[in-house]
Amino acid sequence: MKIAIAYPPLPSEKGVPLLGQNRQFQWFNRPTFIYPVVPALAATQAKKAGHEVAWLDGIASEWTPEQFLEKLESFNPDLLLLETKTPVIKRHWQLIKELKAKYPSMRLVIVGDHVTAMPEETMTNCPVDYILTGGDYDFLLVNLLAHLATPSTVQLEAGIYWREPDGTIKNSGTFKLDHDLKTLPWIDRELTQWELYATKNGNYSRIPGTYIMSGRDCWHGKCTFCSWTTLYPTFRTREPQEVVDEIEHLVKQYHVQEIMDDTGCLPAGAWLKTFCNELIARKLNKQVKIDCNMRFGALDEELCRLMKQAGFRLVLFGLESANQSTLDRLKKAVTVEQIEAGAKAAAQAGLAVHVTVMFGYPWEREAEIEKTVCFARHLLRKSYAYTLQVTMVIPYPGTPLFKELEKDNLLLTRDWDEYDMRTQVMKSGVSEERIKTAIRDVYRGFLHPETILRRLASMRNPVEDIKFFWRGFRSILGHLRDFKH
Repeated sequence: MKIAIAYPPLPSEKGVPLLGQNRQFQWFNRPTFIYPVVPALAATQAKKAGHEVAWLDGIASEWTPEQFLEKLESFNPDLLLLETKTPVIKRHWQLIKELKAKYPSMRLVIVGDHVTAMPEETMTNCPVDYILTGGDYDFLLVNLLAHLATPSTVQLEAGIYWREPDGTIKNSGTFKLDHDLKTLPWIDRELTQWELYATKNGNYSRIPGTYIMSGRDCWHGKCTFCSWTTLYPTFRTREPQEVVDEIEHLVKQYHVQEIMDDTGCLPAGAWLKTFCNELIARKLNKQVKIDCNMRFGALDEELCRLMKQAGFRLVLFGLESANQSTLDRLKKAVTVEQIEAGAKAAAQAGLAVHVTVMFGYPWEREAEIEKTVCFARHLLRKSYAYTLQVTMVIPYPGTPLFKELEKDNLLLTRDWDEYDMRTQVMKSGVSEERIKTAIRDVYRGFLHPETILRRLASMRNPVEDIKFFWRGFRSILGHLRDFKH
């Protein structure tokens, strides 16, 4: 069977969509591309199962819609898989209608957290053939393909929605995250055109870079706003030695300079110690930089130093707010004091700390917003935070936050187009203009003289560092435009 994994272009005056494998969707003025690991594993597993597979990322390839359709028509797949997200779901509904009208025999499949949370909505609003719910849609795709080949002998796994010939919507039950990640093949990087994502990513200090995933998804898994808790309510990991095997392969085969582990939160404790020691023993710490997602409170000073020795460069933490009541309400299970202490410990160990900040919580007022602005800028000035990502809070369908706001009648709209971090979609004690000003105020913290002086003083490789700072400066200007009034 001929299978296409596709990201059709979505031209918009808002910018370029950060869609592939992204927990929080944004339109960016400066293109940023995340290597979509799970879709890449879907393509890899389908090919391994004997299917002919095409990777058609029209967004990262920067194709026009016309160019994408030419590529699609040339390959002429039997089945097309799309990943979607709340802010573009309506555009994908329209696209599916157009594709179905033009290619009636092509089976259309859609995946992602929005359709996992609300599968019936998408089945009703467009003629999609299948929805694969949950985050293991790489495994579910292989199961679906086997079922289509021999429906009498291969049953559909739990988590799949489909449409009967009479239009009746049916499903195979609630998805189960019972697949063994240790059985996963390594991604076929050539098939999935890894070079498309190797440079245009603000996290990389050295290029080419790429992504891996040691687990799915976060071992805390309780943050009420996180859309991927919808996909991965159960946490699983690969073996640390096997992950290092993959890293070694990427370094030797593709000369990768930096690797981002996109697990929602990298395993800490014994797993992380084994992982670090294995990188050191193989001397990979001298050849490649490692980035990861982590939680405040999970690392002590000793483990931070071991990570630095093992080649870790960038560690991403969720700050979200400097107000304890907000952190408690979001079920972050961390204190403001732990946030500062954790950022300081990681920074003093030589790790570059990246923190995420959000504004627009319905229960926060001017004083709470200003407290977070000041705290985030303080972390920047003291170099406890190396980089920041600042956004507007979006309650994605399926999350506890969305359910809470819906119950309390605090949603301003259910027009999914507006859920793109450009517009306030929740009732709040402050205006949308104030929220955007707060975001811009935090980003301006990069331009504070103390921040700049500490950056200059921290340079170890002037040529590389200046290139990275320049890319970062251009990103800051882009973010200021992203959140203009």
